Amino acid sequence: MTSPTPTAARSTGAGPAYRSINPATGEVLAEFPTATDEDVERALTSAETAFQDWRRRTIEERAAVVTRVGQLFAERVDELAAIITEEMGKPLAEARDEVVFCAEIFGYFAERGPALAADQEITASGGGRAVIQRRPVGVLLGIMPWNYPYYQVARFAAPNLVTGNTIVLKHAESCPRSALALQQLMDDAGVPAGAYVNLFASHEQVAEIIADPRVQGVSLTGSERAGAKVAEIAGRNLKKVVLELGGSDPYIVLDSADVAESARSAFATRMGNTGQACNSNKRMIVTADIHDDFVAELTRQAQALTPGDPAAETPGTYAPLSSRAAAENLAAQIRAAVDAGATLHAGGTLVDGPGAYLAPAVLTGVTPEMAAYREELFGPVAVVYRVENDDEALALANDTPYGLGGAVFSTDPERARKVAEELESGMANVNAAEAEGAGMPFGGVKRSGYGRELGPLGMDEFVNKRLLYVQD
Repeated sequence: MTSPTPTAARSTGAGPAYRSINPATGEVLAEFPTATDEDVERALTSAETAFQDWRRRTIEERAAVVTRVGQLFAERVDELAAIITEEMGKPLAEARDEVVFCAEIFGYFAERGPALAADQEITASGGGRAVIQRRPVGVLLGIMPWNYPYYQVARFAAPNLVTGNTIVLKHAESCPRSALALQQLMDDAGVPAGAYVNLFASHEQVAEIIADPRVQGVSLTGSERAGAKVAEIAGRNLKKVVLELGGSDPYIVLDSADVAESARSAFATRMGNTGQACNSNKRMIVTADIHDDFVAELTRQAQALTPGDPAAETPGTYAPLSSRAAAENLAAQIRAAVDAGATLHAGGTLVDGPGAYLAPAVLTGVTPEMAAYREELFGPVAVVYRVENDDEALALANDTPYGLGGAVFSTDPERARKVAEELESGMANVNAAEAEGAGMPFGGVKRSGYGRELGPLGMDEFVNKRLLYVQD
């Protein structure tokens, strides 16, 4: 499919325009029209045609192409990182890390994919030979978010390209330049035409694509609201879905040999991607004997930061959120909590001007009666809860509609492990904020979604686990 031509701040085609806006300045960098219905049809036809060839190549041949994709990520680190720093405000060092991680993900599935997808012989009752085969299912739709414009695509695309599926990719409206850079990289790596197709689709077109019989599954990373809509459409059309949605991960600190250092580590984790990560430590649950010192250090950390250019890599600064609207919405959530009785120790204020800067905040005193207790605060806000013991910490940690990840810290690893064992989450960590790596499965439970990406489980979501039985 031919990529849309950028326009000068106008929208054509169906639905909202795809706009690239620098959140540090508010400047409109480029705008692209949404796809026409003819574009959608060409994309689906191309993906289905490509599937018939791609599926018949050996998995080793597909893995060789995916290897080249990973190599190009590594070769284009600076170019790709600059795009997402400018387009969604990610600090440049973190943008580089994201690109490098994508190279690792594609490399992992290229290397490990053939073994992960290998036939598995099982015991056959009554004699004969029984084998579980993993076969591709067809065209998949990926609906991806803006907060990790490359990484989110990589963890969906890499295993499925190796498996033999083909992909139609609908990226977030706010990062079209990232989306086009990915398409160019795939093309340059030798991914066949149609095997990976970027499509600037409207929301209405997405619903039609999911319903199309050529599409066999859909993966969405995004909001709980979007996930519910996609799952509803997919359910009506009997399509497999993987959903990675919101999170309000608990970060439990039971004790610490150095409270200030523990708080600094927690704050650094919370500020990753300017707080815009589904599995960020949005609820810090701290035992009473260290709570006040912990909050005091968080407050010092937050107050020491000033707004800065995310491309400049200046120490002591914080980056903008993804958009001015996102910053304003988060500021309103903070104000609502304070108006309801929470204590704001630092930050929470918008910086004047067109940029999307919100001063990092520290909140305590959030109670179950407040909206902030249930909502996901998607940005640089450290919410701290005081608890008296391990049981109270665990009860609070699980008192959420979400279940993505969680972490428990203690100088006694066994004490932390016992609490972590009881977390209602898809990922639980002991004395680590997260277990990050291409081989580590990622996903949640409850209203954080279902299905897994990355690691061996990431190879198994969109495959036909077919039984082949041969009678003696």
